[in-house]
Amino acid sequence: MTTTTQPRRSAGPGPRIGLLGSYGGFNLGDEAILTCVLGCLRAHRPQARLVVFSRNAEHTRAHQPAADEVVDWEGVPQKQILDVLSGLDLLVLGGGGILYDGEARRYLRLVGAAQGRGVRTFAYAVGAGPLREAEDREAVRAVLPKMDEVVVRDEESRLVLEEAGLDRDLTVTADPALLLPPEPFTDQMMRQEGIPAETRLVGMSVREPGRAAEKLDESDYHALLADVADFLVRRLEAHVVFVPMERQDVHHAHGVLSRMTAPDRGRILHSVYSPGQVLGFMNHLDLAVGMRLHFVIFAALSGLPVLPLPYSGKVFDFSRRIGAPALVGVAREQAGLLLAEVDRLWDEFPQRRDDLDARVQALRGTARETCVRCAVVLDSLEEQTGAVSDTERPGLHLLRPSTGTAT
Repeated sequence: MTTTTQPRRSAGPGPRIGLLGSYGGFNLGDEAILTCVLGCLRAHRPQARLVVFSRNAEHTRAHQPAADEVVDWEGVPQKQILDVLSGLDLLVLGGGGILYDGEARRYLRLVGAAQGRGVRTFAYAVGAGPLREAEDREAVRAVLPKMDEVVVRDEESRLVLEEAGLDRDLTVTADPALLLPPEPFTDQMMRQEGIPAETRLVGMSVREPGRAAEKLDESDYHALLADVADFLVRRLEAHVVFVPMERQDVHHAHGVLSRMTAPDRGRILHSVYSPGQVLGFMNHLDLAVGMRLHFVIFAALSGLPVLPLPYSGKVFDFSRRIGAPALVGVAREQAGLLLAEVDRLWDEFPQRRDDLDARVQALRGTARETCVRCAVVLDSLEEQTGAVSDTERPGLHLLRPSTGTAT
């Protein structure tokens, strides 16, 4: 579906494409997504001007060199943002989990403003939920039907949007961060973090309670994960390394570490790393146990035995898709079940490895589908304006999306 207003051609040699998401250095998963979406658009439209709407423009300028222009969209005059929107040919929403209570209305307000100015809009593997507040549900019903295409990253998001009353076709693909290339995490970095060599290492990810994890009891899950960490120290003669994916994660990692009976066998990554470097760090690990979705994604990409701790539907959905144990909830009374699962995971992983690798490769192919579909929207836009011929985009015919909905 498209807006009724005729889109306008940008003045430069290529389309002017805006990217709107939770960008600005607040979360490594979101930064990984931005890196991958920018890479997709740059590969298919080398001459495009890529404009990132950021919650911290200074951070994005410093860490996302593929962006041609970065603008703040929080705490700035509305006219300034509307002027930038008016100059776009396409606004890409997402990816990542941005359509949830209290936030969906904010993002969709900008998308709606772009649509009102004749700008085409595309939802790039977004995540949704929870969506219970009336204002957010109304924004979903008002704005998403007018988008050229709405691509969601998992079945959970599709169900959430349909339950909110969205009546339109949705495409399910996979998280864009599945296409993130790793960067080296060197031995020197390991020494600087005080991580011992020649020993087994278990990576662990914790997160804060909040709107996206509203049922978490802080004391309860800190104690549970301390039990798991202590078990792995004894069972594998390992050190446990906590990997913060957001700034607040450091506080909660300390909370778990303080409850361990063997805190001397625990470390927390303290330096600031790029998403690619964190992905590279996974190559040093032997096993991963984590709450954060993108920590679990990075572990799967690295071929690690990984035990997800689903605090929400998005983690449960990804666990199912990679064939990992998918426990329901993170509660202290589940300690026995959790320890049994991680023990079995370690013992059985040599037999599971090929299945994990095959599933991850399939998901990477599904994640590429989003990029292909976005390129098709750009084709449509350019065909209407007579701007670019297929000969100027060598190889694009090989990237046409398959028919039907990806799952």
